[in-house]
Amino acid sequence: MGKGKPFLEVLASAIHEDFRFPFLEIFAFLYTLGTFAMANFTAGVYSQIGTNETVAFTVTSSLIGFSILIFLILVFKNIAYGLGSELEKGIIQTYFSYPLKRRAILTAKLLSGIGVSLLLFLGIQISAFYIMAPDIVLPQFGTIVLTYAANLSYPLFLSAILLLLTLKLQRGGIGLVVGFVLYIAMSIVSGLALLVATSTKSPLVLQIMSLISPSYALQYHYGGLANVPTLSLPWTPTLTEATLYVVGSYVIVAALFILGYVYFSRRLNL
Repeated sequence: MGKGKPFLEVLASAIHEDFRFPFLEIFAFLYTLGTFAMANFTAGVYSQIGTNETVAFTVTSSLIGFSILIFLILVFKNIAYGLGSELEKGIIQTYFSYPLKRRAILTAKLLSGIGVSLLLFLGIQISAFYIMAPDIVLPQFGTIVLTYAANLSYPLFLSAILLLLTLKLQRGGIGLVVGFVLYIAMSIVSGLALLVATSTKSPLVLQIMSLISPSYALQYHYGGLANVPTLSLPWTPTLTEATLYVVGSYVIVAALFILGYVYFSRRLNL
């Protein structure tokens, strides 16, 4: 038997468990509702913003906000209550009987838990964006892709942390709590970091924070925060610098997932 069929069987089983009725329908509806409800195409946005790139960034950011939370909930559910419960109950051992290496099994679980969720998120978001504003999507597609990449980095970072905690503890409850605490903490830390950077006139804390959540670097590049004038910001990165922070953040995310693979393949004892 080739390795392709067992892998597809594990993947199909994982998708069936992660998206059994009515989860897929509910989250697809929430993605759609959040995208259309949060989109900001008001005339005020265009009158206050200068370049076409800034318009694309601002509108894209307005679309992403609520849907990112829905994406996190879905991914956390799949990892914590999907993979976590299989580890806790020993169900994962069933997959070890397949002619597959452990890393292939984990890949199938992550493709289901994160990959399908990501495709659902991006598919609905970009399709709705194109329907509502094709004049923005086509000319500024590069800016839109960079904005999505920057905003998805931190949720993927949290997903990797949750994966490591789930594998280590072999249960998902604690990891789920830690994941949401970290997500909420970032909004608090961002405000404190901006306050420290403004008072000390040093961008170091903002740069460290942007390496974990590069959406802030992109936000500062395109004009700062709505209630903070750009000129008062201690750091206004260039587009190249903001892009490098996006790349750096994904290097960190990749390293965390590699640790997860190493632990699952070599250290996980059931």
